[in-house]
Parts: sequence; structure tokens; C-alpha cells
Amino acid sequence: MPTVKHPSVPERALLVGLLHQHTTREELEDHLQELETLVRSAGAEVLAISWQQRPTPDVATFIGRGKVEELRALIEQKGITLVVFDEGLTPAQVRNLERAWNVKVLDRAGIILHIFAERARTQEAKVQVELAQLQYMLPRLSRLWTHLSKQVGGIGTRGPGETQLETDRRLIRRRIQHLQRKLEEIVAQRAQRRRRREELPRFALVGYTNAGKSTLMRALTAASVLVEDRLFATLDTTVRRFRLPGGQPALLSDTVGFLRKLPPQLIASFHSTLAEAIEADVLVHVVDVSHPSFRQHMQVVTETLRTLNIATKPTVLVFNKIDRLPADSPVLRELRSEYPEAVFISAERGINIRKLLATLQRVYEGQSEELAFVLPYTELRLLRHLRTSGQILQQEALPDGLLVRLRCPLAIGQRLRGQYASYVYPAGMLNA
Repeated sequence: MPTVKHPSVPERALLVGLLHQHTTREELEDHLQELETLVRSAGAEVLAISWQQRPTPDVATFIGRGKVEELRALIEQKGITLVVFDEGLTPAQVRNLERAWNVKVLDRAGIILHIFAERARTQEAKVQVELAQLQYMLPRLSRLWTHLSKQVGGIGTRGPGETQLETDRRLIRRRIQHLQRKLEEIVAQRAQRRRRREELPRFALVGYTNAGKSTLMRALTAASVLVEDRLFATLDTTVRRFRLPGGQPALLSDTVGFLRKLPPQLIASFHSTLAEAIEADVLVHVVDVSHPSFRQHMQVVTETLRTLNIATKPTVLVFNKIDRLPADSPVLRELRSEYPEAVFISAERGINIRKLLATLQRVYEGQSEELAFVLPYTELRLLRHLRTSGQILQQEALPDGLLVRLRCPLAIGQRLRGQYASYVYPAGMLNA
């Protein structure tokens, strides 16, 4: 029977990829390199990497039978305790491979879930990760049961599994239902907090994991946020206030980084965390331009945004970490020509941050409108709401009341016009 090492002892990992008809050799190598980073982030020691070329995966074992036998010898020779596949495996494939090799087998989704479980700190993140883990575990229960009954965890079994050694499918489904109800409550609480928040322009940082979003947030807001050079350093959304160059206060949120082949369970579970991006007025897409695969990363982010139905939101494209490339880099020259509206920065060194702020101001103004209201002197208490709804451009005492002219996001303007319809000052009279 397979054994699982104690988490304090690094697992000895073998990584496996498949070069199939929809993947190039270069893409495969890049994917395996990223998988190696993920596995090391999970605390394992990568001892070997192997891949096979075949048109399509084998239904029973993903790789061919000959490759299975070849890797069995390698596993025994190097004392491998964990095999991780870059692609998703079916429960049957996992079961067959574990029987053939007598070691634990995971796919990329399993590793990502383990990392998320390790990094979750707040109640919301823990609920979201546990829910995703259980949904991933349910069809693989027979595999996990074998390992869990052997006790002590290890990569791929951290989190809910360690506290449910005697569970069966019925109990796991009940736990999933409980977590879904709990997450619904958290979603409602978060939405309530957003409603209470000042009606300010909202910008959301999005991007591939480790693109430098948290560093950029710190540069723009002077906020004390976690900045680490590792995958998924940020799981919880952080919202901070900052000022645009015109003096308008605004909100900036930092969301969890995206990744290729991100488990669908995670996207669904983290929907409440990503709500900050969903409800933002403007997205700020941060790209690590120094990464060799930055174009593929951009595509993954775009596809994820499309999954969230926000790919068409106003977006500022930001190429970060330009200090890691030569000033005359052909890559930068090509990108400046291809994306003339993009901003090229180094968040870590503060390069072009002012230019980025000016761009955010311009985009905000393009997504905002000017409104004017005349508040009766008996209703000046409403002035505070207007001040928190946008940028006050003018205040002037008139015979009938106080003229207040402001700029605010389009959605907020629509609400204000409905809320204070009797106080709206006609735009034509402003220009008269």
C-alpha cells in the first residue's frame, strides 16, 4: 500500500508531462518549469522530470504502458514518494498509476489546491479552499482514503482530509453543502461592506501570479501589504484608498493571481474574493514583462476574465519589471509599438508610477461624468454624500441653494440622478 511521508520531511517528487498534438515542445518545457516551481512552493524536492510524446493521453494511465514501466524503475531507483502530472488526471488514471507505482500521484490541480490550503489565512480564504478541496476530493475519495487511513498528510492531503479520516461520500457532500451556505453568508457580508463603503472610483489589479500586483499596490497606496517573490502570495483581496492626480480619492483592490490550468473549483470558490474585480470600474492588468512566457500569461488572464464575464471592462495594461530588461530591449520596443496605450513601469523601483497614475486619471474621466445639483439650504446634510460619491469640482452659493458640481463614475451618476432628481441642475445652464 502507498505510504505518505510526514509533512516535515520533504517529499521526493517526479514531474511528468505529455507532448500531445495541441502542445509544442517549447510550451511543454515552459509548463513543466512552472509545475516545478509549484511543486517546490508546496515544499517538495524535485528529483526528476520526464515527458512522453503521444497524440492523445492513454485512457487508463494517461501515459503509455511502456512509459509507466520505465518510470517505475526510476521511482524505485531515486526513492520517489510523489509523482505530479502537469495535466488533469481522472480518478481512474490516478488509481491505476498508484497501483502500478505504489506512490502518491497528483495532478497540477491537486498541487495548486495544496498551496492554497497552505497560504489561506482568513476565514473566507479557508472556507473557499476547503470547499474547492472537497469538490476535488469527492470523485477521488477512494485514492485519498487509502492515503489518509495511513495518516500523516503530506502534499495533496493537507486541509479538510486530515480532519476527516473516517468520512464517506455522504459526509463530504454534507460538508460541501455546509461550506456553500457559509460562503453565501460571507458573500452577503462582503457585499454589505461594499455598499457601506464610500462610492469612490474602483480600480482592481489583475494579472498572472507573481506579476508584481502587491508591489504595485504598495507603490500606489503606500499600504502595508504582503509582498513576496513566490506564487500565490496573495489569496485574500486587499482594498486600499489612494488619490488620483486630480485629487479624487479612489479605491484599489489587489486580487488573487491567475494561473494556467487553474482548477475550476478554485475559480468558483474564490468568486466572492474576485467580486472586487467584477465590480471595479477599471481593471489594471499587470504583466511581468521580464518573464519569457508573458504573452501566454496575458492570454490566461484574458481567458479567466472572460470566464468571470468582465473581459470587456475598461482596462489599463501595465507592463511591470522593465528594470529587469535592457533599456533598448527589442521586446520593449515591440510592445510599445503593439500597445501604444500601455504603461511600462517598475513597481519595485518606482519607475513611471506617476505616468500610471495619470493614465488611471484619464481612464477614470473617460468612464465618468460631470453632474450638478442645487441643494436647498435646508438639505445641506446631503452634501456629505455627494462629497463621498465623486470629486467636487465647484461649490457656489445661489439664491435657491448651494450649487455643487462634481465628477463621478457613470454608474454612481445614474444612481445620484435618480436619488436627487429634484435637485439636478440642468447641464445647459452650467455652460450658459
